[in-house]
Amino acid sequence: MRDPRFWQHDGIVPTLLRPLSAFWRAGTCIRNLTITARHPGCPVFCVGNFTVGGAGKTPTAIVLFEILTALGRTPHFVSRGYGGSIVGPHRVDPNNDRAAQVGDEPLLLAQHGPAWISRERFLGAEMAHAAGADAIILDDGLQNPSLIKDCSFAVVDSHYGIGNGQVMPAGPMREPLLSGLEKVRAIILIGDQTPRFITDLPASVPVLRAQIEPINGADFANQKVMAFAGIGRPEKFYDSLKQVGAEIVKTQDFDDHHVFSEHELINLRTQAEQLGATLVTTQKDLMRLPMESRDGISSLDIRLAFDAPDQLSTIVKTVLANG
Repeated sequence: MRDPRFWQHDGIVPTLLRPLSAFWRAGTCIRNLTITARHPGCPVFCVGNFTVGGAGKTPTAIVLFEILTALGRTPHFVSRGYGGSIVGPHRVDPNNDRAAQVGDEPLLLAQHGPAWISRERFLGAEMAHAAGADAIILDDGLQNPSLIKDCSFAVVDSHYGIGNGQVMPAGPMREPLLSGLEKVRAIILIGDQTPRFITDLPASVPVLRAQIEPINGADFANQKVMAFAGIGRPEKFYDSLKQVGAEIVKTQDFDDHHVFSEHELINLRTQAEQLGATLVTTQKDLMRLPMESRDGISSLDIRLAFDAPDQLSTIVKTVLANG
């Protein structure tokens, strides 16, 4: 599913949908009032969004894992496991689990460290703590009321911002901006743009700027590639390929978290062969392909680089020092 174009602007359609947004907000309030939040017994760092869709939560979670590990902690990832069939709590096995079971993002996180999936976030965090975690990195879950967070970050794509600022379905917001700002320690702004809402933020909400950097970009420099992606905003992936010097001869978009059929993969390979191009996709999309179906398909691997890395480390240290 692609974001509706009207999510980027005010107009007739968002205005007509605002009454439904009120129902969305009411449902959220009822949920928050009827669920008792609990703490797993170790610090919880949440990486979330104000809006639906991808913004860079996964690479942010990986950076947090590296910081916590460098500080002597044993962090575990906890995720809902969107797109997977297992309810959990379940510890992800990166060698044997498949994305259809655990979701593509947890499978990618498990390449870096211990990762758990659980529809009930608190149960997943509790199991991770019992298994030796002394810090939890909650992948998504900013709006989830079941788990008490010690520190939350909102990841924002600088090119997309918060769209028209309206709550679903009138816009892309999961909750009103003011209530979201009350939950976060900082905003992590990814990209080189500055959305309008950033300039109006109170001084109490720091903005940490970061950029997506390709890790293996040299593999695609001056190479003809056919790129395909089933992520929320595939244009970000194509832009990254262009930045490393790849010659994109064709692109093909799929729905976010798309499960590729064997027929689709055969078709993609056939097109790439006819074009004399290398077939390339994202890390997340590669996770959704069975191991036996990955031959001939490369991925552009990325990492998140902060403009001022010490800012994030300082926040993490402060949270840990405060217990």
